[in-house]
Amino acid sequence: MTILVAYVDRPEGKAALDKGIEIATRRNEALVVVNAGPGGRDTHDGVVDGYEGERVASRLAALPVPAEFKHFVRGRSTVEEIEELVDTLPASLVVIGLRRRSPVGKLLMGSTAQEILLGVNCPVLAVKAD
Repeated sequence: MTILVAYVDRPEGKAALDKGIEIATRRNEALVVVNAGPGGRDTHDGVVDGYEGERVASRLAALPVPAEFKHFVRGRSTVEEIEELVDTLPASLVVIGLRRRSPVGKLLMGSTAQEILLGVNCPVLAVKAD
């Protein structure tokens, strides 16, 4: 089985990565860290730059379990990429990070985390940044 971490270069993404590493190591399961987004001109879509991707990949290479970093920028949403990976990997758990949002913010804007929580076919662990 595989632990899947949805990663963005923000405190909530780093918290999800830390928790995913902890769980995968404890369970002796493979770890896949994915960063995905549609790409394009929007710089706030959560897609990491090359340096950050290399930093995460280096961290994963030092783990005692099989681990890899997947980076997708191919016009599909983050949720679509996560759902496909959950279905193609034998994923036992998805770990996502949550950020604080006001009740009005939750109402007015769609939430990637909420879509993942409701859409994937395996357990989801949501963690908050410190």
